[in-house]
Amino acid sequence: MTTAPPKDRTTAGFTPSPVEPLVHQLLATLAQHRMASTHQLHVLLRPDRSRQSVSERLNELLGERLVDFVVLPQSNRTRVWYLTPKGARLTRDWPALRGRPPYPITSATAASLKTPHTLTVLRTHLVFVADARRRGDEHGHLDWTPEVFHAIGDGEKIVADAVMHYTLIDGQQRRKLRAFVEVDRATMSSERLAAKLIEYARLWSYEPQPVGRRRPASGPGWLRWYPVFPRVLFVLTGAGRQAMDNRISDLKAMVAHHPLVAEMAREVPLGAVVLDDLEGHGPTSDVWVPLAGGQPRPWTELAGAAA
Repeated sequence: MTTAPPKDRTTAGFTPSPVEPLVHQLLATLAQHRMASTHQLHVLLRPDRSRQSVSERLNELLGERLVDFVVLPQSNRTRVWYLTPKGARLTRDWPALRGRPPYPITSATAASLKTPHTLTVLRTHLVFVADARRRGDEHGHLDWTPEVFHAIGDGEKIVADAVMHYTLIDGQQRRKLRAFVEVDRATMSSERLAAKLIEYARLWSYEPQPVGRRRPASGPGWLRWYPVFPRVLFVLTGAGRQAMDNRISDLKAMVAHHPLVAEMAREVPLGAVVLDDLEGHGPTSDVWVPLAGGQPRPWTELAGAAA
């Protein structure tokens, strides 16, 4: 396994602007991600400051009843923060969040039910954030949008755990990458996990029917949001190594045997990784298994099967 060395950069990696008040960034982050622990907010927004500086601002927002928290069990009193309905109303029309549906959490019980998956998705985001800073790429706290819905026809929708926007920077060259991210905690069967690939293939091929006979077809529906169909990345955790390897094998089998998925895989990069490997080696290491076949590689070097 190799790790891509950091390139020689003339600028530091992307971090949130200190010009914008930290309280605004905290509210925006919680509106975007729904929940985050104090540690996650510290790493995401102010890695070069003390954790206390983040905690103090959170307590101010708590006093204004814009945020609330639950305490994770068996975690040394770790707090997980979320917006109150008042906080959700305040942030609803902020430019950076426009079009993002509000997700107010109305009770500690509701917060507790959503915590495990939400924090794992954000944990995945933090790996990409740290790698972007190391490399000097652009990927910040609002470049990861959880729970993105897209129509796939027949009145059905696919819900991506997250959509990631990432800009690779090499001197004057800027390469924009996008990805649908599925975070699997082994809470569903391997067959259901692999079936997510069918849903993505339906989204890839879905062309909305124009209203009125004279209007020409507008092409695939995803073009409304993306210039290129995002790559699809599966991040696995919550089971033993053999079980996760089996789940990756089932994903590869779906690519090999389902006609529509195989067709999508010729154009769309598809990859899977174990979260422990992602955190241990970084996303630009050779940890991603190409679902269309081939040796492990960085997520940035995944390619369609025809490439």
